[in-house]
Amino acid sequence: MSRRDAQELLRGVTDSLLLSLVGELPTYGYQLIKELERRSGGYFKVRGGTIYPVLRRLEKAELISSHWQQITKRQRRRYYQVTEKGRQVLAERLAEWQDFYSAASKLMSLDCQ
Repeated sequence: MSRRDAQELLRGVTDSLLLSLVGELPTYGYQLIKELERRSGGYFKVRGGTIYPVLRRLEKAELISSHWQQITKRQRRRYYQVTEKGRQVLAERLAEWQDFYSAASKLMSLDCQ
């Protein structure tokens, strides 16, 4: 799969991936970027220009909330946490993803090389 194809697939699941990560513990944008890359073994490499609009969209939909935290005298970070509505939506999306994965796996052979 080309890098461009992978980026296209990522666009379709970015909201759910971020919602899932934020659901684990309150976190900030840069940490999310690094965590996506780390957990995917470097497969998902995203930039702030991708992450922050998604975080704003999730917050506007009331799936996450945020607050500023002072880190040093001159530095603040915006931390995000999942809301109860976000937890419900995440559970629904996970069930949909499992159904999708199961159906796609039945159609695609991993032995094709």
